[in-house]
Amino acid sequence: MDPRPALNTDPHEVGARLRRMRQARGISLSELARRAGIGKATLSGVENGSRNPTLETLWAITAQLGVPLAAVLDPPADPLQVYGKAAEATLLQVFDEGPVTFELYRLRVRPGITQRSPGHHAGVTEHITVFSGTLCAGPAQRPLTAGPGEFIKWTADSEHIYTTMGEEEVHATLLMRYPLVDGV
Repeated sequence: MDPRPALNTDPHEVGARLRRMRQARGISLSELARRAGIGKATLSGVENGSRNPTLETLWAITAQLGVPLAAVLDPPADPLQVYGKAAEATLLQVFDEGPVTFELYRLRVRPGITQRSPGHHAGVTEHITVFSGTLCAGPAQRPLTAGPGEFIKWTADSEHIYTTMGEEEVHATLLMRYPLVDGV
């Protein structure tokens, strides 16, 4: 199976936004790569638009910049889709409410694959409502399980996972809550 690109948006624009945010915070390319747990060459490629990053990579970078994922993406004319190893997320809405930003996604998790996502910045929480299938998600060391009609949430500032329980694809919504970091 060929991996799909994480974004259906212009990687040059995403990279330019990331570079501006990194520079505005006075963080070097090497330092941000180290903090995000990715290679310096990978980050450089993302910033110059020559690499189309995975969802996991984008979350690792934006977590270290203290911004929601939507801050680096083009405002969607059509629903924006991002792809991870197991999960496909369609951004439905971004809500800014003072010191907090919310991103609402339609989430699909394919069976048989575990997706590991890096921690977001301090205070970020994830809230998932499952509509079909059974999802195992949350902190990598103690994930939570939810079936149809059930809801789970966790503080997402450490590595977390998404996987299905069984062979049925999971359909859910994901609400991510991002508090402002240092007034940014």
